[in-house]
Amino acid sequence: MRDDLVRNWPFWVGATALPDWLAGNKIIISLGLVFGVYSVMGFQNLSAAPIIAPVLISIIVPAFNEEKLIAASLRSMQLAAQSFAQRGWETEIIVCDNNSTDATSALARAGGARVVFEPINQIARARNTGADAARGDWFVFVDADSHPTPELFADVAGQIESGRCLAGGCIIKMDERHFAGDSCTGLWNLVSRATKWAAGSFIFCQAEAFRTIGGFDLKLFASEELDLSKRLKKLAHARGKKMVILTRHPLVTSARKMRMYSRGEWARFIKNAVLRPRQTVTSREACGPWYDGRR
Repeated sequence: MRDDLVRNWPFWVGATALPDWLAGNKIIISLGLVFGVYSVMGFQNLSAAPIIAPVLISIIVPAFNEEKLIAASLRSMQLAAQSFAQRGWETEIIVCDNNSTDATSALARAGGARVVFEPINQIARARNTGADAARGDWFVFVDADSHPTPELFADVAGQIESGRCLAGGCIIKMDERHFAGDSCTGLWNLVSRATKWAAGSFIFCQAEAFRTIGGFDLKLFASEELDLSKRLKKLAHARGKKMVILTRHPLVTSARKMRMYSRGEWARFIKNAVLRPRQTVTSREACGPWYDGRR
Protein backbone atom coordinates (compact mmCIF):
# COMPACT_ATOMS: atom_id res chain seq x y z
CA MET A 1 0.00 0.00 0.00
CA ARG A 2 2.75 2.46 0.99
CA ASP A 3 4.79 1.52 -2.09
CA ASP A 4 1.80 2.27 -4.29
CA LEU A 5 1.37 5.71 -2.68
CA VAL A 6 5.02 6.56 -3.19
CA ARG A 7 5.10 5.21 -6.73
CA ASN A 8 2.03 7.23 -7.80
CA TRP A 9 2.69 10.49 -5.91
CA PRO A 10 2.70 13.44 -8.41
CA PHE A 11 6.25 14.67 -8.74
CA TRP A 12 7.06 18.45 -8.54
CA VAL A 13 8.25 18.62 -12.14
CA GLY A 14 4.84 17.59 -13.39
CA ALA A 15 5.20 13.83 -13.95
CA THR A 16 2.09 11.78 -13.21
CA ALA A 17 4.06 9.01 -11.53
CA LEU A 18 7.58 8.32 -10.32
CA PRO A 19 9.77 6.11 -12.48
CA ASP A 20 10.78 2.77 -11.04
CA TRP A 21 14.39 3.84 -10.36
CA LEU A 22 13.16 6.70 -8.10
CA ALA A 23 10.40 4.87 -6.31
CA GLY A 24 12.63 3.76 -3.46
CA ASN A 25 14.91 6.78 -3.28
CA LYS A 26 13.68 8.62 -0.21
CA ILE A 27 16.28 11.41 -0.43
CA ILE A 28 15.35 12.45 -3.96
CA ILE A 29 11.63 12.15 -3.16
CA SER A 30 12.05 14.32 -0.05
CA LEU A 31 13.95 17.00 -1.95
CA GLY A 32 11.28 17.02 -4.64
CA LEU A 33 8.49 17.42 -2.11
CA VAL A 34 10.32 20.16 -0.21
CA PHE A 35 10.95 22.08 -3.43
CA GLY A 36 7.30 21.71 -4.36
CA VAL A 37 6.16 23.09 -0.99
CA TYR A 38 8.54 26.06 -1.34
CA SER A 39 7.13 26.73 -4.80
CA VAL A 40 3.57 26.79 -3.49
CA MET A 41 4.54 29.03 -0.58
CA GLY A 42 6.22 31.58 -2.81
CA PHE A 43 9.77 30.39 -3.24
CA GLN A 44 9.78 32.08 -6.62
CA ASN A 45 9.42 35.46 -4.88
CA LEU A 46 12.56 35.24 -2.78
CA SER A 47 14.31 37.65 -5.14
CA ALA A 48 11.53 40.25 -4.96
CA ALA A 49 12.09 43.75 -3.54
CA PRO A 50 12.77 43.74 0.20
CA ILE A 51 9.97 44.64 2.59
CA ILE A 52 10.83 47.94 4.23
CA ALA A 53 9.59 49.58 7.41
CA PRO A 54 7.02 52.39 7.23
CA VAL A 55 8.48 55.55 5.74
CA LEU A 56 7.90 59.21 6.53
CA ILE A 57 7.75 61.35 3.38
CA SER A 58 8.39 65.10 3.59
CA ILE A 59 6.88 67.07 0.71
CA ILE A 60 8.74 70.39 0.59
CA VAL A 61 7.23 73.32 -1.29
CA PRO A 62 9.13 76.61 -1.81
CA ALA A 63 6.66 79.47 -2.31
CA PHE A 64 7.04 83.16 -3.15
CA ASN A 65 3.80 85.14 -3.62
CA GLU A 66 1.85 82.06 -4.69
CA GLU A 67 -1.61 82.96 -3.37
CA LYS A 68 -3.20 82.37 -6.79
CA LEU A 69 -2.05 78.78 -7.17
CA ILE A 70 -0.91 77.27 -3.90
CA ALA A 71 -4.28 76.12 -2.57
CA ALA A 72 -5.00 74.00 -5.65
CA SER A 73 -1.45 72.68 -5.71
CA LEU A 74 -1.63 71.57 -2.08
CA ARG A 75 -4.92 69.80 -2.72
CA SER A 76 -3.31 67.82 -5.53
CA MET A 77 -0.35 66.92 -3.30
CA GLN A 78 -2.64 65.69 -0.53
CA LEU A 79 -4.61 63.59 -2.99
CA ALA A 80 -1.41 62.19 -4.50
CA ALA A 81 -0.08 61.37 -1.02
CA GLN A 82 -2.78 58.71 -0.68
CA SER A 83 -0.40 56.50 -2.65
CA PHE A 84 1.96 56.69 0.32
CA ALA A 85 -0.83 56.22 2.88
CA GLN A 86 -1.91 53.01 1.15
CA ARG A 87 1.48 51.59 2.08
CA GLY A 88 1.12 52.65 5.70
CA TRP A 89 3.53 55.54 5.24
CA GLU A 90 3.11 58.99 6.79
CA THR A 91 3.37 62.27 4.94
CA GLU A 92 4.05 65.84 6.00
CA ILE A 93 3.77 68.89 3.77
CA ILE A 94 6.10 71.79 4.51
CA VAL A 95 5.69 75.10 2.72
CA CYS A 96 8.64 77.46 2.92
CA ASP A 97 7.31 81.02 2.57
CA ASN A 98 10.17 82.76 0.78
CA ASN A 99 9.43 86.29 2.01
CA SER A 100 6.01 86.57 0.37
CA THR A 101 3.99 89.79 0.56
CA ASP A 102 0.62 88.16 -0.14
CA ALA A 103 -1.55 85.52 1.53
CA THR A 104 0.68 82.55 0.67
CA SER A 105 1.37 81.56 4.29
CA ALA A 106 -2.26 81.81 5.40
CA LEU A 107 -3.48 79.76 2.45
CA ALA A 108 -0.79 77.14 3.03
CA ARG A 109 -1.78 76.73 6.67
CA ALA A 110 -5.44 76.54 5.71
CA GLY A 111 -4.46 73.83 3.23
CA GLY A 112 -2.95 71.67 5.96
CA ALA A 113 0.73 72.49 5.46
CA ARG A 114 3.29 73.35 8.09
CA VAL A 115 4.75 76.74 7.20
CA VAL A 116 8.33 77.87 7.76
CA PHE A 117 9.80 81.21 6.75
CA GLU A 118 12.91 82.10 4.75
CA PRO A 119 13.56 85.86 4.56
CA ILE A 120 16.14 85.78 1.74
CA ASN A 121 14.41 85.46 -1.61
CA GLN A 122 16.17 82.52 -3.28
CA ILE A 123 14.73 79.20 -4.45
CA ALA A 124 17.73 77.14 -3.33
CA ARG A 125 17.65 78.73 0.11
CA ALA A 126 13.89 78.20 0.45
CA ARG A 127 14.23 74.51 -0.39
CA ASN A 128 17.08 74.09 2.08
CA THR A 129 15.11 75.86 4.83
CA GLY A 130 12.16 73.55 4.18
CA ALA A 131 14.45 70.53 4.31
CA ASP A 132 15.96 71.73 7.60
CA ALA A 133 12.48 71.67 9.13
CA ALA A 134 11.53 68.30 7.62
CA ARG A 135 11.42 65.07 9.63
CA GLY A 136 11.10 62.64 6.74
CA ASP A 137 13.20 59.71 5.64
CA TRP A 138 12.68 60.87 2.05
CA PHE A 139 12.24 64.37 0.65
CA VAL A 140 9.98 65.23 -2.29
CA PHE A 141 10.49 68.79 -3.55
CA VAL A 142 7.49 70.09 -5.50
CA ASP A 143 6.99 73.62 -6.81
CA ALA A 144 3.99 75.60 -5.59
CA ASP A 145 2.51 75.84 -9.10
CA SER A 146 2.71 72.10 -9.84
CA HIS A 147 0.33 69.16 -9.54
CA PRO A 148 1.63 65.65 -8.84
CA THR A 149 -0.79 62.76 -9.34
CA PRO A 150 -1.38 59.65 -7.21
CA GLU A 151 0.16 57.62 -10.03
CA LEU A 152 3.35 59.69 -9.96
CA PHE A 153 3.68 59.31 -6.20
CA ALA A 154 3.02 55.58 -6.55
CA ASP A 155 5.97 55.40 -8.95
CA VAL A 156 8.10 57.25 -6.40
CA ALA A 157 7.03 54.78 -3.72
CA GLY A 158 7.97 51.90 -5.99
CA GLN A 159 11.48 53.29 -6.40
CA ILE A 160 11.82 53.69 -2.64
CA GLU A 161 10.62 50.14 -2.06
CA SER A 162 13.10 48.76 -4.58
CA GLY A 163 16.00 49.68 -2.31
CA ARG A 164 18.10 50.52 -5.36
CA CYS A 165 17.21 54.19 -5.82
CA LEU A 166 18.89 57.14 -4.09
CA ALA A 167 17.12 60.00 -5.87
CA GLY A 168 15.14 60.95 -8.92
CA GLY A 169 12.84 63.22 -10.83
CA CYS A 170 10.22 62.93 -13.55
CA ILE A 171 9.31 64.30 -16.94
CA ILE A 172 7.03 67.34 -16.99
CA LYS A 173 4.25 68.87 -19.07
CA MET A 174 2.55 72.27 -19.07
CA ASP A 175 -1.01 72.73 -17.82
CA GLU A 176 -1.99 74.49 -21.05
CA ARG A 177 -0.92 74.24 -24.66
CA HIS A 178 1.78 76.69 -25.68
CA PHE A 179 3.97 76.11 -28.72
CA ALA A 180 7.18 77.49 -27.23
CA GLY A 181 6.44 75.93 -23.84
CA ASP A 182 5.66 72.53 -25.32
CA SER A 183 8.82 72.67 -27.43
CA CYS A 184 10.99 73.58 -24.44
CA THR A 185 9.50 70.95 -22.15
CA GLY A 186 9.79 68.31 -24.87
CA LEU A 187 13.48 69.11 -25.34
CA TRP A 188 14.04 69.25 -21.60
CA ASN A 189 12.40 65.84 -21.09
CA LEU A 190 14.81 64.31 -23.61
CA VAL A 191 17.81 65.89 -21.88
CA SER A 192 16.51 64.90 -18.45
CA ARG A 193 16.09 61.26 -19.42
CA ALA A 194 19.51 61.10 -21.05
CA THR A 195 21.45 62.82 -18.26
CA LYS A 196 19.30 61.83 -15.24
CA TRP A 197 19.01 65.51 -14.32
CA ALA A 198 15.83 66.28 -12.38
CA ALA A 199 13.64 69.29 -13.12
CA GLY A 200 13.47 71.70 -10.21
CA SER A 201 9.69 71.36 -10.05
CA PHE A 202 9.98 67.74 -8.89
CA ILE A 203 12.91 66.09 -7.11
CA PHE A 204 12.84 63.20 -4.65
CA CYS A 205 15.79 61.85 -2.66
CA GLN A 206 16.82 60.17 0.55
CA ALA A 207 16.97 62.75 3.30
CA GLU A 208 20.32 61.41 4.48
CA ALA A 209 21.76 61.70 0.98
CA PHE A 210 20.52 65.28 0.66
CA ARG A 211 22.23 66.22 3.91
CA THR A 212 25.40 64.35 3.00
CA ILE A 213 25.93 66.47 -0.13
CA GLY A 214 24.98 69.69 1.64
CA GLY A 215 21.64 70.40 -0.07
CA PHE A 216 21.17 73.03 -2.76
CA ASP A 217 24.05 75.37 -3.58
CA LEU A 218 23.29 78.81 -2.13
CA LYS A 219 25.46 80.52 -4.71
CA LEU A 220 22.92 79.66 -7.43
CA PHE A 221 19.73 81.56 -8.21
CA ALA A 222 18.87 79.26 -11.14
CA SER A 223 19.94 75.79 -12.31
CA GLU A 224 20.40 74.76 -8.68
CA GLU A 225 18.49 71.56 -9.49
CA LEU A 226 21.06 70.60 -12.14
CA ASP A 227 23.91 71.06 -9.70
CA LEU A 228 22.06 69.00 -7.09
CA SER A 229 21.31 66.27 -9.62
CA LYS A 230 24.96 65.94 -10.59
CA ARG A 231 26.04 65.58 -6.97
CA LEU A 232 23.27 63.10 -6.17
CA LYS A 233 24.24 61.03 -9.21
CA LYS A 234 27.85 60.95 -8.05
CA LEU A 235 26.83 59.84 -4.56
CA ALA A 236 24.45 57.21 -5.94
CA HIS A 237 27.21 55.76 -8.11
CA ALA A 238 29.58 55.62 -5.15
CA ARG A 239 26.97 53.73 -3.13
CA GLY A 240 26.00 51.31 -5.88
CA LYS A 241 22.57 52.87 -6.29
CA LYS A 242 20.94 54.90 -9.03
CA MET A 243 19.21 58.15 -9.88
CA VAL A 244 16.10 57.76 -12.00
CA ILE A 245 13.81 59.88 -14.14
CA LEU A 246 10.23 58.63 -14.01
CA THR A 247 8.46 58.71 -17.36
CA ARG A 248 5.04 57.08 -17.01
CA HIS A 249 3.21 59.93 -15.28
CA PRO A 250 4.47 63.48 -15.96
CA LEU A 251 4.26 66.27 -13.43
CA VAL A 252 1.78 68.92 -14.54
CA THR A 253 3.21 72.39 -13.97
CA SER A 254 2.06 75.92 -14.71
CA ALA A 255 2.69 77.53 -18.09
CA ARG A 256 2.16 81.02 -16.68
CA LYS A 257 5.73 82.17 -17.28
CA MET A 258 5.23 81.56 -20.99
CA ARG A 259 2.36 84.05 -20.89
CA MET A 260 3.86 86.59 -18.52
CA TYR A 261 7.19 87.09 -20.27
CA SER A 262 7.62 88.14 -23.86
CA ARG A 263 9.72 86.36 -26.43
CA GLY A 264 12.20 89.21 -26.22
CA GLU A 265 12.58 88.81 -22.45
CA TRP A 266 13.14 85.08 -22.80
CA ALA A 267 15.57 85.63 -25.65
CA ARG A 268 17.66 88.00 -23.52
CA PHE A 269 17.73 85.58 -20.61
CA ILE A 270 18.72 82.64 -22.84
CA LYS A 271 21.41 84.71 -24.57
CA ASN A 272 22.93 85.70 -21.23
CA ALA A 273 22.71 82.12 -19.94
CA VAL A 274 24.52 80.82 -23.02
CA LEU A 275 27.19 83.53 -23.25
CA ARG A 276 27.74 84.08 -19.52
CA PRO A 277 26.30 81.04 -17.77
CA ARG A 278 28.01 81.37 -14.41
CA GLN A 279 27.43 85.10 -14.12
CA THR A 280 23.77 84.64 -15.02
CA VAL A 281 22.81 81.82 -12.65
CA THR A 282 24.60 83.43 -9.69
CA SER A 283 22.77 86.76 -10.06
CA ARG A 284 19.24 87.30 -8.78
CA GLU A 285 18.78 90.28 -11.10
CA ALA A 286 19.76 88.22 -14.14
CA CYS A 287 17.18 85.55 -13.27
CA GLY A 288 14.16 87.82 -13.54
CA PRO A 289 11.53 85.19 -14.47
CA TRP A 290 12.00 83.61 -11.06
CA TYR A 291 12.57 86.66 -8.88
CA ASP A 292 10.99 89.83 -10.26
CA GLY A 293 7.68 89.09 -8.53
CA ARG A 294 5.49 88.78 -11.61
CA ARG A 295 2.71 86.30 -10.85
